[in-house]
This record gives sequence, structure tokens and C-alpha cells, in this order.
Amino acid sequence: MKIINVNLAAVAVKPAGFPEVELPEMAFVGRSNVGKSSLINSLINRKAMARVSQSPGKTRTINFYDIDSKMYFVDLPGYGFARGPKEEIAGWGKMIEGYLKDREQLKGIIQLLDIRHKPSAQDLQMVEWLKHYEIPIVYVLTKMDKLKRSQVAKHVKIIREALGEPTSTLMIPFSSETKQGKEELLTAIEKVTFTQTE
Repeated sequence: MKIINVNLAAVAVKPAGFPEVELPEMAFVGRSNVGKSSLINSLINRKAMARVSQSPGKTRTINFYDIDSKMYFVDLPGYGFARGPKEEIAGWGKMIEGYLKDREQLKGIIQLLDIRHKPSAQDLQMVEWLKHYEIPIVYVLTKMDKLKRSQVAKHVKIIREALGEPTSTLMIPFSSETKQGKEELLTAIEKVTFTQTE
């Protein structure tokens, strides 16, 4: 899968703002500050189309990126330790759940996890929720450049066991610094998106 043209097609907080075009969508979810914006920028070959912040919880909207007029990448607000009033955080949760549950164009989820740590309770809850609704998941383990190469396999195993996933489940270690894992992830996205569409 080669990406050439990318446009921010919509920024929404409720379904009325979602694109009405019938293109398949892949959504990106993960804890705040797991590296979601950096991952998206790496995939689309842009430095700052998806806004990167040192402050957790900066993405407070659902952002739709038009990928070559063939599909959308959908950047969902991070869950976890986003700062803000409780009511606002609860509202983000409902916004994410509403999108995931009701969006017919959604073909799969890129679930981001920090390779350095075991999945949090919220990560496990999200994965359980996605499985309940039978939404295909592609696991991406971010920040692999923070580990020594010899540590990567061990950390993948720890995460796999915590999630209860068999060895056949694809888990892609990824670095937005070195772009390692990028081609493998693009291939997985293409497979999930367009197999589901057919």
C-alpha cells in the first residue's frame, strides 16, 4: 500500500460531522501519549498533519484523514490520563464508543500499545470491548526504539500473554523514529480494510 495524497477531511465531535462518503475506515485507538499522532504522520509521510503533543489527551475530536480518496484513517481521542473536567472526559468516552459501535464504514482498529509496558486496565477493557463487537484488531506496539533490539521479542511476548492472544495474532513493533514496522503495518491495513470491503 503506497500513500500519495492525504487531506484532513473532517474534524468532528458528533456523528453529524462525520464524512458522508461511503469509503472504508480504519480507526486508531490507544492510551493518551502512546504515540498515535506520530504513528499516523509516519504512515502518511507528513511531519505534522496529525498534531503531536507532549501533553497527554490533546486529541479531543475525531479526525478523518482522506487517504488517496480510497479510504479514511480515523484518529480517535486517546483514553487514559487526559486532563480535563470529568464531564468532558466522560463525553469523549461516549463519543469514541458511539463511533466504534455505530459506524458502518469502520473496517478495523489499529490498537496502539506501548511496547515497554504491560497493557493497562483501560487497554484490556478496550480490547475486550472491540472483541465483543467483533471489530478486527491490528496490534501496533509503539516506541520500540526505546528498547534494545534484544529486548523486543521478550516485551512482545509479555504483551501477547497479557492480552491472551495466540502466537498467530499479528503484533507489529513500531518506531516512528526509525519507521521500522511501517511497511508491515501498511500491508496489514490494506488487507483488513479491503478484505472487509469485498
